[in-house]
Amino acid sequence: MGSRFNQRDQKRKVNKIYNIAITIVSILIVIVAVSIFLSDDGTDSKKATTEPKQIADTDSGKVADKPAGKEEETDSEKEDAVGDSEATTEEENAVEEDSKATEEDAEEKAEDGADPEKAGDAELVEMEGSGDGNVAATYTSESWKPVGTEQSGEHTTSFDKGSVDWNEMSKAIASGAGIDESSMKLWWLQNGGSSSTAIGTVSEGDNPKTYRVYIEWVDGSGWKPVKVEELKTNDKR
Repeated sequence: MGSRFNQRDQKRKVNKIYNIAITIVSILIVIVAVSIFLSDDGTDSKKATTEPKQIADTDSGKVADKPAGKEEETDSEKEDAVGDSEATTEEENAVEEDSKATEEDAEEKAEDGADPEKAGDAELVEMEGSGDGNVAATYTSESWKPVGTEQSGEHTTSFDKGSVDWNEMSKAIASGAGIDESSMKLWWLQNGGSSSTAIGTVSEGDNPKTYRVYIEWVDGSGWKPVKVEELKTNDKR
């Protein structure tokens, strides 16, 4: 009796263990199944949420996968770009025209004798030396014109500094030397051998290059440069 009782007791224990194990396995299976189901349900939900948006974007004429922050150029933006390009071209043309106009003005001034030395060698004619050992070069130019005058009536040459005649002689000398009158240093101004001629020795600023300019009076038109000598050294300093 004791042995049978023990056997039954052991069978009960084994069956109990089996039941517990089966229960645990069943619970694990249920947990895994629920997890898989919930995971699949979430993925389907995301797909369902994303796909309609992409379809809606496509229907409205936008590219669904287009990067954020980028927009297609509209027709008006393209027209604005074309307009800006045309405006830039017009500005470049205007700059070129201004440059050409400036060059033409410079050429006209050179032809009028405003700045013969800077006008180029074609405007100047080199002359034979005067025999003065201090003269490096002598030249003249047909483009030189009288500088004009405020004087009327019979002309009388005046070497009084600051007088109208003095100022007009200074202007003609600057024109012949090709120097801006405002930066010209007039070292000497003297009679040129007659009442209608004069000679001025000048330089520009701190530039050591010195010129001896011969001028003559033209009735009704003022003083006119007729010859310029480039000196080796300033003999009036």
